[in-house]
Amino acid sequence: MPNWIEKKCAERGLRMTDQRRIIAQVLSDADDHPDAEELYARASDKDPNISLATVYRTVRLFADANIIETHDFRDGRARYETADADHHDHLIDVSSGEVIEFMDEEIEKLQHRIAEKLGYELVDHRLELYGKKKK
Repeated sequence: MPNWIEKKCAERGLRMTDQRRIIAQVLSDADDHPDAEELYARASDKDPNISLATVYRTVRLFADANIIETHDFRDGRARYETADADHHDHLIDVSSGEVIEFMDEEIEKLQHRIAEKLGYELVDHRLELYGKKKK
């Protein structure tokens, strides 16, 4: 059964080779934000004929088609995740590199708590944390 990435590739008319299918499966199975080298290590476990260049070309193809998202966590490496994930933001521990994901609802709760702590009422959390001082 095709994974989400394969379905999106078919919808967009992208040709799926065996190696692209493996890379798509590795990305679909990832519960982290792998970079190209990590994807290569995982994909080459399944098919030793996959090259790092193939991984780079494939993630660029998937990203250009808006099938995966590319993130810059400021560690010098592009990291990837499927674009089917619920919208979320990332909090990065700069000392360890650990990535924590925040869903919209969690962010909204945190924004309200911050505004309240500062004595503000949150007016529009979707644009930015602008508030008006409580009376």
